[in-house]
Amino acid sequence: MTASERDLMGGLMKGLRVIEAFSADQPRLSIAEAAALSGLDRATTRRCLLTLSETGYAGYDGKFFTLTPRVLRLGTGCLASMPLPRIVQPVLDRLSLEIGESTSVSILDEAEIVYVARAAQRRVMSISLMPGSRLPAYCTSMGRVLLAALEPSSAREILQGASRPARTERTVTDIDALMDVLAQTRDQGYALIDQEVEVGLRSLAVPLINTRGQTVAALNVGLAVSAETMDEVAERYLPALRRVKAELAQVLV
Repeated sequence: MTASERDLMGGLMKGLRVIEAFSADQPRLSIAEAAALSGLDRATTRRCLLTLSETGYAGYDGKFFTLTPRVLRLGTGCLASMPLPRIVQPVLDRLSLEIGESTSVSILDEAEIVYVARAAQRRVMSISLMPGSRLPAYCTSMGRVLLAALEPSSAREILQGASRPARTERTVTDIDALMDVLAQTRDQGYALIDQEVEVGLRSLAVPLINTRGQTVAALNVGLAVSAETMDEVAERYLPALRRVKAELAQVLV
């Protein structure tokens, strides 16, 4: 069903764009900064931000706005209603205990991955990850697995439309180089990341396939850098990830 323009609420759409302007990298925004990030004019952005502040979804110190925990209501309802987190969480907990490392499941939302389940054994990133957390797809193992499942033209379009900063000196940002990485990921059935998201962090991911053979999510293990080579990392952890992948393929729809 496609709604006609007269059926849409323009104010709500603008308010959501302002909310989406906030990120882990920019949690505090002035009106001018929010306007630039959302693509709206300053007057509209100001009204949206003041409305968010008045309704408790944002805090305001007289210059900067920050989102409050109340915004989580917008996402937790969605996560709670999704069957995927409920299905994979017990499996993640068991896998994480078995291998002694943190594991996660995420889905793709345009150019970002969204964590829907996580079992943490130890902290390997400088930021805390939890269901609802987001990271860019281009430089994460789960993001590359999910992008590789798309038609190459669709993956290229997503990458071209996304910001791709070099988060470390190892981060691959060139479009053609990323497309080559996605082709390799597609061929081998998994993605390995070596300190492209953050120095000291490695990760390995496999796609999660449903009963119809469609990639619906990604499963990964996050690791601190060690003396092991990346081939040794794959050899150590791939069997367990693939076993869980096969188990979940019987129940995911």
